[in-house]
Amino acid sequence: MVTQRGQWRCRTVVIASGAHNLPNIPSIAAAVPKSLRTMSSQSYRNPQQLDDRGVLVVGASATGLQLADEIQRSGRAVTLAVGEHVRMPRSYRGLDIQRWLDAAGILEQRYDAVDDIVRARRVASPQLVGSPETLDLNTLTTRGVNLVGRLAGIRDGKAQFSGSLRNHCALADLKLARMLDTIDAWIVQSGRSGSVSAPERFAATCVDEAPRLSLDLNDPKIGTVIWATGFHPDYSWLQVPAFDRKGQLRHEGGVVAVPGLYALGLPFMRRRKSSFIHGAEDDVRELGNHLNAYLRDLSQLRSSKRA
Repeated sequence: MVTQRGQWRCRTVVIASGAHNLPNIPSIAAAVPKSLRTMSSQSYRNPQQLDDRGVLVVGASATGLQLADEIQRSGRAVTLAVGEHVRMPRSYRGLDIQRWLDAAGILEQRYDAVDDIVRARRVASPQLVGSPETLDLNTLTTRGVNLVGRLAGIRDGKAQFSGSLRNHCALADLKLARMLDTIDAWIVQSGRSGSVSAPERFAATCVDEAPRLSLDLNDPKIGTVIWATGFHPDYSWLQVPAFDRKGQLRHEGGVVAVPGLYALGLPFMRRRKSSFIHGAEDDVRELGNHLNAYLRDLSQLRSSKRA
């Protein structure tokens, strides 16, 4: 291993640099008219960076919602491109939603207990904000944000949106209801019904009957495109044959496909909570056991060779 302080030799390496180092910028970004300013959510700081014209925010996970809300509040017109998303209230039945997700065992679901772990690891981050407020698409619509479907392409300066907005919102509403059903069932089974508030359900996402399918980016009223399209790890420093054809790190629950190499903090690595701060403890314990066994076997192998 080569570092700023020289070279290090080691028998094992744990990659704990996280999964959100570099912004995901889709290839269609190259088709945005040069007259517009473009930036990622990583480089955005506040509305004062922008001119007074309208803004297209691409991506409706937690970051996209917060940017759309803040920029709309600053007096600028905002269009939000919405694809698949995870709708989630900030609090439920009197407690923070994270308390319920943890208590009901939802965050404990293991990677080897799901049907399609590749898809599960690609699920967008929940629409949660740090304040007590629940910020969802209905809130944004009420405040004047214009919702459109997933950005499908840009041709001749016109952004083209898919017609799947209603379907994506309906699916998010359905999954939200299922999650709340799971929490309610756990509350009943644990005998806590009398100590918390009554079950509640949230209004379906309100979507226009015919959402717009295009936006002329050459319109002088549009000034900025912000990519709130997620992040990916930076493995540019890792020079080992541990990647698949798509450049994804090949691992089995954090045990990388190169002996002695481990990862921590990746989405749904061993559990649904693996990428959360409080999710590292269990993963560290299990991977630590594997690492110790690997070093023990390696030591025994070397001892037998010397003998």
